Amino acid sequence: MKTLAALDPGRDKCGFAVLQADGHVLYQQVIATEDLESCVRQAQEKFGFTHLIEGNGTTSREAHARIQKALPELAVTVIDEYRTTELAKEYYWQAHPRHGWRRLVPQGMQVPPEPVDDFVAVILGRRFIQREGSLADDLPRVPERLEPRSGKKSRNHPES
Repeated sequence: MKTLAALDPGRDKCGFAVLQADGHVLYQQVIATEDLESCVRQAQEKFGFTHLIEGNGTTSREAHARIQKALPELAVTVIDEYRTTELAKEYYWQAHPRHGWRRLVPQGMQVPPEPVDDFVAVILGRRFIQREGSLADDLPRVPERLEPRSGKKSRNHPES
């Protein structure tokens, strides 16, 4: 596997990314859900991936069926996307450092000014590559699970 693609499916828009086998990003973009098949097909022609990593969110089943119908030769692996949007916001601010007044407001209180679905796709791809043991040493590790925010109880992480 030289490259792989990753998809964060959504109702109106999807995050899409193509990564090298070591997790470095070759391409990332937010695409309209209605253009899903054509965008994936064009990227496959350009980058030659044979494997797509897909998040298991709300519209995952619909996206999976559409991809399988349009590109039956593409292997699709569905993985957990729990709290990837939260991580994607951090990735966004690393890629687009805050300037001006935004530097004065704590990052946690800000919402990125554009969708972060493409960063979610990058995280999903890197999460898969990390599980395979191939993530490049110069890239940050992607947590499988985030700890609950302080002061909040979680069904997944009950306090003792």
